[in-house]
Amino acid sequence: MLLRFVAVFSLYVTAGSGTIEYDSDNDFVEEDYGPQLDYKDPHWCHSPGLTNGEMTCHSPRGRAYRSTLGTRCEMSCDRGYRLIGKGSITCLPSRRWSGTSFCRKMRCHVLPLIPHGRYTCSHGFMVDSRCDFTCDAGYRIEEQHSRTCARRGSWSGSQPNCEDTDPPKIKCPPSRLKVAEPGKLTAMVTWDPPKATDTADKSLDVILVGQGPRTDFKEGASIIRYKVYDEARNRAACKFIVRVEVRRCPTLPPPLQGFLTCSSDGNNYGATCEYHCEGGYERRGVSSRVCLFDHNWAGEPAECVPMEIKSDVKTVSALLEQFYEKRRLLIMSGPNITDPDYQLQNIMIQKADCGLDLRRVTVIELLGSPPRETGRIKESLLSSEAIEGLRLSFRISRSYFSMLLLDELGMDRERFIYPMASGELFSYIDSFLLEEEERERLELHRDFCD
Repeated sequence: MLLRFVAVFSLYVTAGSGTIEYDSDNDFVEEDYGPQLDYKDPHWCHSPGLTNGEMTCHSPRGRAYRSTLGTRCEMSCDRGYRLIGKGSITCLPSRRWSGTSFCRKMRCHVLPLIPHGRYTCSHGFMVDSRCDFTCDAGYRIEEQHSRTCARRGSWSGSQPNCEDTDPPKIKCPPSRLKVAEPGKLTAMVTWDPPKATDTADKSLDVILVGQGPRTDFKEGASIIRYKVYDEARNRAACKFIVRVEVRRCPTLPPPLQGFLTCSSDGNNYGATCEYHCEGGYERRGVSSRVCLFDHNWAGEPAECVPMEIKSDVKTVSALLEQFYEKRRLLIMSGPNITDPDYQLQNIMIQKADCGLDLRRVTVIELLGSPPRETGRIKESLLSSEAIEGLRLSFRISRSYFSMLLLDELGMDRERFIYPMASGELFSYIDSFLLEEEERERLELHRDFCD
């Protein structure tokens, strides 16, 4: 402002840019001139601008003016930019603005890579850029699939993970058929264990469920399973069938008045069946037959025919040879036919005839003394030489009743000097003379004699 001190008498002297006024009292005032302020000048300050932003200005002269003295401008940046500097500036009398500002492009921090995955972004790491996450083969995105760079330079959401969801892959060997070995009902089966692969894990433990390779498998079908788990506990499994075939021949029928004893399962490949005849019968033909690979039996069937006993032989050895390994002998001796012990025993023997035949026992009777001594097998009479040979060989007395039991080899196994009930006699024979197989067979035919 221009201050003026006025006196009654004044003298003006103009010098340079100022004016000095003297009064009568020798007092003076110096007038200092600054820029001439002009609120009407539309371009008092240079025209403001904000790249990538917007300025909202308020001028004393109205909205149409942006650079007049006293104009105030508010600064704001476009989306994705951050204001650096003053938030507002004013046009000063010095023809300058009260501050400077500019808009800097905003960025989010670089996203870290995710294991087993990757991402692609629409505009890098700038604001509003969207980054989409994908996973490698065999993996799946857990949580959100994308993140967006927000206005303030931070990413939306949280970092996703790639989870292993693809199960391992495993392939079992093909099913197989194996023929059982000769004489067996099993077969050894081998195979190479399967290998498993996985998109995530390099090493996998394959678990076998069931019987393993290089072991004997029974007849029929066996299911073999393998399973595998990866580190994420994804599971895969496979299976195949091992089938063991037992080649069989037709069931071999036993001969009439005889039976069979067979190895293994009786009619499988390699099994052997032996022919046996019941008491009083002997085998005619082969002793055994084998089941062949082509489902047929080797040889021709044997048969059991009535045993022919030659009672008129002259020596005891010729007599006994007919029974060797075929039948047992029960020699019953009495002083005469009227002996009470003999008569009682004879009655019990007749009742036990069927049971004795089942146990392959032949009865020889010796009665009296020479020259009227007799010996017989059922109705067939023995020679006097054979009778004498029996008494001498086994020391059988003529003076009292006795019984002698011989095994199949002609060995003296037991002597009885009193009549024996059939039950007691059978019990002894079953316990001491019969083989295990004979006892089992006898049990099957126990009701035959009822």
